[in-house]
Amino acid sequence: MHLVELIPTATTRPEILDQLEGFLVTTLGKGVVRAKDTPNFIANRVGVFSMMATIHEAEKFGLSCDVVDDLTGAKLGRAKSGTFRTADVVGLDTMGHVIKTMQDTLPNDPFAAIYKTPEVLTKLVAAGALGQKTGAGFYKKVGKEVQRLDFATGQYVAGGGKADDLVARILKEKDPAKRMKALHDSTNPQAQFLWAIFRDAFHYIAVHLEAIADNARDIDFAMRWGFGQKLGPFETWQAAGWHQVANWVKEDIDAGKALCAAPLPAWVFDGRNGVHGADGSWSPARKTNVARSTLPVYLRQRFRAPVLGEEAVDGTTAGITLFEDESVRIWHEDDGVLILSLKTKMHVIGAGVIAGLAKAIAEAEQHYKGLVIWGADAAEGGAFSAGADLQSMLPLFMSGGVKAIEPEVVKLQNALQAMKYANVPVVAAVAGLALGGGCELMLHAAKRVASIESYIGLVEVGVGLIPSGGGLKEAALRAAADAKGNDLLQFLKNNFINAATAVVSKSALEARQMGYLKSDDVIVFNPYELLHVAKVEARAMFDAGYRPPLQKLVPVAGRYAIGTIMMQLVNMRDGGFISAHDFKLGQMIATVVSGGDVDQGSLVSEQWLLDLERKAFMELLNHPKTQERIMGMMQTGKPVRN
Repeated sequence: MHLVELIPTATTRPEILDQLEGFLVTTLGKGVVRAKDTPNFIANRVGVFSMMATIHEAEKFGLSCDVVDDLTGAKLGRAKSGTFRTADVVGLDTMGHVIKTMQDTLPNDPFAAIYKTPEVLTKLVAAGALGQKTGAGFYKKVGKEVQRLDFATGQYVAGGGKADDLVARILKEKDPAKRMKALHDSTNPQAQFLWAIFRDAFHYIAVHLEAIADNARDIDFAMRWGFGQKLGPFETWQAAGWHQVANWVKEDIDAGKALCAAPLPAWVFDGRNGVHGADGSWSPARKTNVARSTLPVYLRQRFRAPVLGEEAVDGTTAGITLFEDESVRIWHEDDGVLILSLKTKMHVIGAGVIAGLAKAIAEAEQHYKGLVIWGADAAEGGAFSAGADLQSMLPLFMSGGVKAIEPEVVKLQNALQAMKYANVPVVAAVAGLALGGGCELMLHAAKRVASIESYIGLVEVGVGLIPSGGGLKEAALRAAADAKGNDLLQFLKNNFINAATAVVSKSALEARQMGYLKSDDVIVFNPYELLHVAKVEARAMFDAGYRPPLQKLVPVAGRYAIGTIMMQLVNMRDGGFISAHDFKLGQMIATVVSGGDVDQGSLVSEQWLLDLERKAFMELLNHPKTQERIMGMMQTGKPVRN
């Protein structure tokens, strides 16, 4: 979980809190919110209330838990587990303890009636059905089927209930004001349920903001970082139209439809358009907007976690743009380091990205200390690069066949080699997915700065291909460097397995163990610091007198390694563990990483290895089984096993 709440006491020294916040943000990579010392603090106070209100409204509108979870999960920009499944994951006994804290310590809360433990929860806990950890709660898995609890009978029945088509269409509306109005005005029970839980949340946070938090931003961050919401509750309200929504909430309070009769605070109607603005976020206690923290640790975050309404500059528009098209943006912040940001969907690599990379390298070599490859959405779950743009290859293939693809492969290889041997350091700022061609892009950088949540791998076998941008070439080079004259095969084996099985690291730390990250590459725990650290590394390398590596011949394992690997592949094929086409893929990967049909210890050039890669890639691209895998991936997004 990204969230950490800091709660000062009356005797806590401010400098201790500041030091602790700095440690939490950089060393542990956390998002810090300072909460007031009130029961359950911010996230659990608001989050558990929202769950209780949802259960209350679900009962009122007669909705089953699976339908509620479909309505309150990803469709609302929240955790896909929704409400009841989230309770199961947390543990129903744990949830009961949190609820009891609110019951015991908040007797005068105007919403106190909602803190009563739901009868269904009491019965489940008494029966030992505590959720996921006991195998049963609001849901129970029977074989491969996930059943839901029937609230009326207490029995488990078939699940799978979904939102009505009408409501699903409303939730796809991109304009938040239109979406909220449609829910408010609809007579559909599911739509009315959704309006009710929004109203309850808005009512609650407005009434309790001053008591539990310094400002509205802290509540939004607590819910985003602690409960997986894309927008916090105040952001949702503001996006939907502050005045209109406030009036709707007031109307429901006056009509007795709300969960309590407490009026909205006067500041809600003081002429404001929301609680977030360019000058900060509203603080009822201070009666003004409060700006972001200015602690030194936040100087490491060039672009901080965004808040709707703050209108801060983000990574898509910041700095001075030197070149921009639909594929890339090349820009800088007048600090000596050039930045290349990919703009394609999931930052896939096609002709435009390859051309942009070449342009950025040429510019950096002429006028800058270094080049950083960084995605503007890196800190918000974006990919470094999900690999080659298969869709862009299709027109070329349809018009000119396999031969039309080969020049593009050559361009990719040349661009990545130019990047590796650039006269200034190129630093890859990696976060999220770095797959296939994205992994190869990263491998050719002079240095890698990776977010801890980086998922790295050469996955081309999933579409019946092998890496063609130098990924296998780099595997051979790294094995040779690690072997230091010892048996190459022992150091090559893991690199072969990584590519042949398309294994993807589960973190940057695992990527280092797999050999995708080197021992001197930097792992960053806070993704918002990624760009800062990458630029620091690029400048430091330049200032230390950076020179590109010398191109030299490297020893390869040759036909000895190929033969050894092939024996294992034959056993796997004959045992039915891999298909004939998987066998062919493994054979070609083994050939490339081993340097081809040469003697063990032979010295070969990088170009030799690249030519082996390209030849194997083109042969596979012409294979019907590979074409089946490519089309299957493009049509379904899932690998075809053939």
